[in-house]
Order: sequence, then C-alpha cells, then structure tokens
Amino acid sequence: MKIYCVGGAVRDKLLGLAPKEFDWVVVGSSVKEMLAKGYMQVGRDFPVFLHPKTKEEYALARTEKKISSGHTGFTCYAAPDVSLEEDLLRRDLTINAMAETQDGQIIDPYNGQKDISNKILRHVSNAFVEDPLRILRVARFSAKLDGFTVADETQLLMKQMVEKDALSELSTERVWKEFSRALVCSQPWQFFEVLESIGANSKLWPYLTINISRLTMIASKAHDISMRMGALFWHVDLKHAEEFSSRWVIPNKLKREICLISKFSMMMEENITLPKQLLKILDSFDVLRRPEALITFINLLEMQDYSVNSRLLKEGFNLIRKLDMGEIAKQHKDPAQGIHNAKLKTLTTLF
Repeated sequence: MKIYCVGGAVRDKLLGLAPKEFDWVVVGSSVKEMLAKGYMQVGRDFPVFLHPKTKEEYALARTEKKISSGHTGFTCYAAPDVSLEEDLLRRDLTINAMAETQDGQIIDPYNGQKDISNKILRHVSNAFVEDPLRILRVARFSAKLDGFTVADETQLLMKQMVEKDALSELSTERVWKEFSRALVCSQPWQFFEVLESIGANSKLWPYLTINISRLTMIASKAHDISMRMGALFWHVDLKHAEEFSSRWVIPNKLKREICLISKFSMMMEENITLPKQLLKILDSFDVLRRPEALITFINLLEMQDYSVNSRLLKEGFNLIRKLDMGEIAKQHKDPAQGIHNAKLKTLTTLF
C-alpha cells in the first residue's frame, strides 16, 4: 500500500501557490484494507475514503470506462493491481496528472512539469472527450492561471466535442459551478475567450454577448461575483437576462441582481432628471429591504464614470433610509400613498 498526493495540490506547489486542499491516491490497497485501517468510505460509485484524523479524501487508484452519456455514465475498476500511472492517465490535463511521494519526489509520467514551464494546458489522453465538463474546466484554468494557453491539439479536440453537441450532456448545476468559479478567477474574461474560440459560447448562452473590455475593466477593480455578473449583464436585454437566470442553477440573490442591472443599465445612458424617475428606480430595487443590488449597481456606475446618476442614486437611497416609514404610515388614511408622497418630496431636494 503506497499513498501519493495528486492533482491540484501538486500543480499548485510547482506553481509556487499554496494548495487549498489535498487529494490522495492509494495504490496497492483494497476497500477491505482501508476500512480496517479506520478510513470511512464516502464514495457511492467510486472507492473514496475520509482519513480517520484529517478527514482529507483518499481514493483507491482506479481506471474508468465511459458506458453512457452524462457525468455518472462511467464504470469504475479499482483494485490493488491498478498502477499510479493508470490512475493519472484518466485525468483531464497534464498539469493535473502528477503525483508526489511522501518524501517529496514528483512522479510525472505525462510531462506536466514541462507544460507548467511552458504555460500550456494540454489534455492527457483521448479519454478527455468522455466528460464534456472538461471543456469548461480548461477554460476556467485559462482564467485562473496567468499566461497559460490551450495547446493546439487540445483546442481542436474541444472544438470537435462542441460540434458534436457534447455540451448538451452537462447538467445545469455543473455548468453553473464552473461558470461561477471562473468568474471569480484573476482573468475571468479568458474563460469566455477560450469558449468563444471553440464555438461554445453560442451553445451555452447564445443570448449573452460578452463585452470583454467591460468585464476586464470591472474585474480589475472588483473581485466579488455580483460585480462581475453585473458587468456581463450591463446593457443586456432583460428578456435574455431572464432566460439565462432561469436556465442555470443560480442563487436567487444573483438572479435578482442581474435582472435589475439588465433592466436599468440602458436607462443610465441619460441622466436622471426627475424625482419620480429616481423614485421608480429606487423602489424597483426595493432599497429598504434588500439594498445589496442597488449598492452593486451604484458601484458599477461609479466604475464606468456615470457620475451624475451614481450620485443621485446614492444620495436618494440615503435620504429615503432616514424617513420614518412607520410614523408616516400612521398619519395617512392610505399609508402606501403617504409613504410614496414622502419619498417623492424628500427626493425633490436633490434636483
């Protein structure tokens, strides 16, 4: 029984990055032996175990064979005779197909170190085509790893997969997970540029025109996903924003934000000139109960030099927050109308 650190932790160490998590492969063992040593089995379809103390994942070395579509359509063979090299062969990229022994020796059968030196994202084998999610993973690694480019043969293979409609096999949950992870990487625009180069953007989000320059500018100033999603959906038709948010498994907070940003961003091309116009926007954002979307919207305005409108929205928000809505409601037979009139009156002071 031999244990190796594998995958992302080895890659990150060679890149001079601090690994965020560690994965381990166990060669020459069995389910029975792992359980006898106190490991807890957690993998239903694969022989994956949690270490009794660290709770890190340890997997028996295995080979896989595609038997049907979808990410669960694999048959797995795990036994003491599966070698480390066989296990690494099933991985997506050469830079993720390395292992490290317990004494620090790097095992690199597929030249991952060379590809790290040359900043190349290259598939390990033709088994790459068996899981189309790997297309999105390659695009995400391009967004994550500064200066890395996709190998020509890998780009061609991904393009062929897209043309064969392989992306249609992916669940909405898996696509959104890669999308959201890519969006908070250091170069999120690279994710979309890689996908564009192989014709995948039009397959996945045909109604979304990616403004690379806007995304690049916003991403250079803001790291949170709300701001970067806002950059993507700035000046996007509301119907398309709604289609996107209903197709993918997106948190409700983000769904609401991108639809509001889509709806009102086009209006920002002209300055707000009337109190009732300002109030309509503030009420639509529901600023007293859920101010987060408006704050994101104002930040996006400021970063793009919509100075007049960003000031009006910010000052209008602050004025409305100071009103005692409960007291105003008590003073009127029609509380809703009374509150509306009070808001409008206080916003008039800004014009």
